[in-house]
Amino acid sequence: MLATASQRILGQSFQNIRPAVSVLRSYSSAAKQITVREALNSALDEEMSADPKVFLMGEEVGEYQGAYKITKGLLEKYGPERVLDTPITEAGFTGIGVGAAYYGLKPVVEFMTFNFSMQAIDHIINSAAKSNYMSAGQISVPIVFRGPNGAAAGVGAQHSQCYASWYASCPGLKVLSPYNSEDARGLLKAAIRDPDPVVFLENELLYGESFPVSDEVLDSSFCLPIGKAKIEREGRDVTITAFSKLVGYALKAAEILEKDGIYAEVINLRSIRPLDRSTINASVRKTNRLITVEEGFPQHGVGAEICASVVEESFAYLDAPVERIAGADVPMPYAANLERLAVPQIEDIVRAAKRACYRSVPLAATA
Repeated sequence: MLATASQRILGQSFQNIRPAVSVLRSYSSAAKQITVREALNSALDEEMSADPKVFLMGEEVGEYQGAYKITKGLLEKYGPERVLDTPITEAGFTGIGVGAAYYGLKPVVEFMTFNFSMQAIDHIINSAAKSNYMSAGQISVPIVFRGPNGAAAGVGAQHSQCYASWYASCPGLKVLSPYNSEDARGLLKAAIRDPDPVVFLENELLYGESFPVSDEVLDSSFCLPIGKAKIEREGRDVTITAFSKLVGYALKAAEILEKDGIYAEVINLRSIRPLDRSTINASVRKTNRLITVEEGFPQHGVGAEICASVVEESFAYLDAPVERIAGADVPMPYAANLERLAVPQIEDIVRAAKRACYRSVPLAATA
């Protein structure tokens, strides 16, 4: 039955797509501003145009144009066979997506928030992540799970959790988390083209943010490598790692620190699994200090893994204790004043960097 369905989708999809246009590689230096939402939408559009096996499914992705308008215009262009509105049943449509991937299709499954992916985590972990290994490589699962992750604003504990460390702990999954428009466009294209299941963690508050992109980024062939971090700002005194929205916080903190003569190197992780350990360790061996920043809970977090990697590989280069900046170890409060205290702020990063550079009183001395 599933094979018949996949054949029907493939057959009808060929009628709805237009061939990808080849573009001459003559890029201008002028940068254009596009939002993260536009970057994601264009990546989906181009990959659906280039490959008839790519299709979208999730709640409100079609008629409503997407809960966050990421899929705007795609139903009209590609039709209901490739842009599928689903019932409110994450376990159901995620299982259908994994089954379609078993048969060679390339589903992009949208969760309205990754908090709701908990309803489908059996399919993501046991069905998608483990099948390639358990089948000795005979079964590929080319599927993308995407949607907003982490805290938004005033939506409470059940809509605010960061799942980066959860999914990054599972072999068989690749976990990506974009910051700006270049990340969103290049990483989503890479995720769709990848033969393995990819968890793609976006941030709701970044969708409307505009970032400059080059003509190279806007080219249909543009794609970023999975597993490679980007040094957003070079420095010599302290390394700051971050991902998603907190890359912006780290960059603003670096600007403040520069006024005090502290030059921070900011690393945008981009890829949580695989983690670019070589770039992180090379930076720490230059700056001799490390601050990790994330929204998730501190215990067993992404920052904890980075700290462990640096201690294992670059301990002799450290001139100060590594320090983690993370969300508070409590479910997200609903009250706005408590919510702000529960997630990292720019001033938290600044204080941590000054402690690492011995420019302020250490935490232990104030206890």
